[in-house]
Formats: sequence, structure tokens, C-alpha cells
Amino acid sequence: QVQLVDSGGGSVQAGGSLKLSCEAPGPIFGTCGGAWYRQAAGKERELVSTISFAGITRYADSVKGRFTISRDNVQRTLYLQMNRLQTEDTAVYYCAAQGDNWCDNHRGQGTQVTVSS
Repeated sequence: QVQLVDSGGGSVQAGGSLKLSCEAPGPIFGTCGGAWYRQAAGKERELVSTISFAGITRYADSVKGRFTISRDNVQRTLYLQMNRLQTEDTAVYYCAAQGDNWCDNHRGQGTQVTVSS
């Protein structure tokens, strides 16, 4: 497994914003799609958002209109802009590349997001 580097997590009050970053060792997001997952304590991992190689984005219903996924192929980075954060968004967030077996072998280690009321 190839490690992606997640960053940008932290603690914020409800209604605030955070921007997560996921840096790859090479320009993989020029050939792979990308995804953000999250896992809250005691819950199963949830798919938050994806961006395809063609740039098509999808979101979980719980984050539509609040989160935006994007990528920078030149800088090899995947982003997740999170606005109007809610306490229910508290979780460890993970990034991953998506596509063929080579893409799927790239995963982040996770970054904690804590939203307080």
C-alpha cells in the first residue's frame, strides 16, 4: 500500500469550516479518481465524496451543499472543503485514490475532525 498524507483536520465549532488536503507521492490524481471517507467512533466507515478521473463529483446526502471535493493534479493533491460543519461531522477522515488496482493501493492514514456545539 502506498501512503497518501492527509492533513487539515482539527477542532472547530459548529458552523465553522475546515479544508482537508491529501498529498500523493506523485501526480496520481491525473490518472486516478479520488475519494474521502470518514469514520466516527463506534460507527462504520462512510463514503463522503468522490471525484472521478473525468472530474465528476458525488457527495453523500448528509454533506451535499456543504462539502466540496477538488483536486490539483500538478501538485498531486486532493482536497475536501468543509463548510457549515455540524457536530455529526465529527470523525476521522481518510482519503484514497480510486480506479484500477494500482490506484486503489493508495490510501491516507486519516486526520481527525472534531466539531463542537
